Amino acid sequence: MLNQKQKKKFVVSHAPFWHNGNCICERSYHMVLAALPAILAGIACYGAPALGVVSLAVASAILWEAAFNCVAKQPVAIADGNAAVIGIVLAMVLPATAPWWLVLMGTFLAVVIGKHIFGGIGGNPFNPVAIAVAIMMLSWSGYFDFDEALRHYEFEEFAAVYPLAAVKNFGVSAAESFTSCDLLMGKQMGGIGATFGLGLLLGGLYLIVRGFIRWEISLSFVAGVFVTAMLFNISDPVRYAGPVFHLFTGYTLIGAFFLATEDSSSPVNLVPMLLYGALGGIMTVLIRNLGVYVDGVIFAILIINLLNPLLDKIRPKALGA
Repeated sequence: MLNQKQKKKFVVSHAPFWHNGNCICERSYHMVLAALPAILAGIACYGAPALGVVSLAVASAILWEAAFNCVAKQPVAIADGNAAVIGIVLAMVLPATAPWWLVLMGTFLAVVIGKHIFGGIGGNPFNPVAIAVAIMMLSWSGYFDFDEALRHYEFEEFAAVYPLAAVKNFGVSAAESFTSCDLLMGKQMGGIGATFGLGLLLGGLYLIVRGFIRWEISLSFVAGVFVTAMLFNISDPVRYAGPVFHLFTGYTLIGAFFLATEDSSSPVNLVPMLLYGALGGIMTVLIRNLGVYVDGVIFAILIINLLNPLLDKIRPKALGA
């Protein structure tokens, strides 16, 4: 028989408690700040339509949040900035020509279905934006065909073709016009905030340095993409693109810094975080190279979100204990 003292599992001291000053709104506003370089580059490239999509996404996400709070008789929580972050990240993956109803549907799916149905901040097992985009890609896939969606745009600096689709359909030779520098500097077609690789890298590093996201997840995600793409390229360099191409195209960097690192759907321990990110990167390249979808980031994020509770149970034994 265990005595009463041994049965105690968790002891909390009495108030007052110390608060380190961090809050949800601080994280949210810094997430928006980190996304601004990529967003501004997209607006500069696509013009007023891109600005309209971004504005509508942020505004509608905040309105859906306020509406749900009122219907559920909860305190209005739009001041914490979480809904604005959802709107910003969703706008980053959408084409500049996305119709208004698609933007409204996306923010509804993300805020109401992806976030609040599961209990709100901290209760959602899946990234809200990933859920919304996955549903839209399955329901209205034509709007995520960037070659078709952006066919009216003509660019002098780069070929008006979606790099991932070109490689998927015609092999590596179709993407020879895209150099690594061009991809890094945003000279490619894609989502509003997904083309400017340098801006996404700077934003992600800013969040890591400030401690708002964990470097373990981002670094392992990028490493998973790099190593898997390199192995495919070595096996067949004519059919499969190299690792640098996969890093700077599609939603790879958005997934590494803005989707996979979401707090409530990602692990908190070191080994689980490394496995979580690496599996996401591996699944991304597998879906791109072997699956039917051009970009596998969104589905890879949802898969590792599903594995998160199992991964977070991994507890390496302490040495010497």
